[in-house]
Amino acid sequence: MLQESVQLAQQLYASGQYLSAAPLHPTSATTCVRLRDGKRLVTDGPFAETREQIAGYFLINAKDLDEAIGIAAQIPGARIGTVEIRPVTEVAGLPGD
Repeated sequence: MLQESVQLAQQLYASGQYLSAAPLHPTSATTCVRLRDGKRLVTDGPFAETREQIAGYFLINAKDLDEAIGIAAQIPGARIGTVEIRPVTEVAGLPGD
């Protein structure tokens, strides 16, 4: 599925829709950082215990939700899991603006 994902990323790049994509390491490699009362708390493991994991991401430009759904259906992981679609909130002043 990794090679299929790379091919999809290449197709999205060619169409001008690709922004970024990457697989993520398993939750066993997770480190969480919290700041409470001015003190840094660092813990191993995911933020929330769950059976589901985020395996990676595609960050794309889509004109609307229907187009995003069409692209999500092409992601190889959709065959064995779930692809979650979320809009990105744009924030003025970030690098690259």
